[in-house]
Amino acid sequence: MAPRLNMVQPIMPMLGKVALEEAFQPPWAMEESTGNNIGLYVYPERAAEYASGIGNIKDRVFEARATGVGYSICSLTVPGVQGETNPAVAEEFATRSNNWIAEQIKAYPTELGAFGAVSMHNPQQAVIEMTRCIKELGFHGILVNNWQQAVKPNGERTLLLYDGPEYDVFWSALEELDVPLYIHPAAPEAQIKDLLFKDHTYLIGPPQSFAIDVSTHALALITNGVFDRHPKAQIILGHMGERLPYDFDRTHRWLEKVEKARGMVMKKTIYEYFKDNIWITTSGAFSTIVLQFCMNLVGADRILYSVDYPYECYQDASNWFDNVDLNTRDKLKIGRENAKKLLKLGEYKDCNAPYHQ
Repeated sequence: MAPRLNMVQPIMPMLGKVALEEAFQPPWAMEESTGNNIGLYVYPERAAEYASGIGNIKDRVFEARATGVGYSICSLTVPGVQGETNPAVAEEFATRSNNWIAEQIKAYPTELGAFGAVSMHNPQQAVIEMTRCIKELGFHGILVNNWQQAVKPNGERTLLLYDGPEYDVFWSALEELDVPLYIHPAAPEAQIKDLLFKDHTYLIGPPQSFAIDVSTHALALITNGVFDRHPKAQIILGHMGERLPYDFDRTHRWLEKVEKARGMVMKKTIYEYFKDNIWITTSGAFSTIVLQFCMNLVGADRILYSVDYPYECYQDASNWFDNVDLNTRDKLKIGRENAKKLLKLGEYKDCNAPYHQ
């Protein structure tokens, strides 16, 4: 979590904001979370708050109430199910985690929701658990911690990306359920960690590895035609798009002028996929300049407010966003209205609170 920012609270803070990258870890699974690597992901002065907030759902409710956040979506933190190489163990982890958070949020029906966790070893099984999360538990979508770590029959570790035809059943179900998939960063797989970050561990996590891993996965989905085969599928990328918007021009020109001539299957441009299939959030990126840049590229209609609790804090995020100089229409869109539409939110705390700058 970032150090507290010295910002002045606005006279009229925006109420009813929706935050949707807010992590949790069930107490029984704490050894599977950040653990001994806490220094790679959490600011030292935030360590105690992180340790409390990651497993205590009440903490985020109090933080949200104090900062104008009306509704928070809880999701299983890294490495989560995607860090489990054993399919059976991963499936059990997902089911048990989903059941745990469902029980926790019952006490706050107008303030807390959840994204479900699924094992991506077996797409058919993932569909079963995803369907249960949405139809039985009332969750608002699914969050995966990037690619699924797995082991080949010969014992070699590998990573499973979700762009191949074997995952079409998953994307079809996502379309039918009409919910988004949030692709969240994860720690690098052991082999990648040894190759790229052995002598540069300080680049693991927020400084570098998170963004390049998720952006690579997202580009794989785009370029291998997932959104052409499943045009209604929606994914969410945090941290202002995991740096993809900043490379739009060069990526676009190379794909259009070179790769499509070589047989690349994607039918539209990267700009069009971000308009039709991809959303980005402000999680962990509290910069007005970056927000304005992304608004110019993808538009206010595709941006969602988020915090990244407990790695970041509600106060920093809200102090920044509430003070951003935006017109009322765009601030409402990003702060809550886009999320209402995407997640099909019903009535929640301060969901229709008036806002005047």
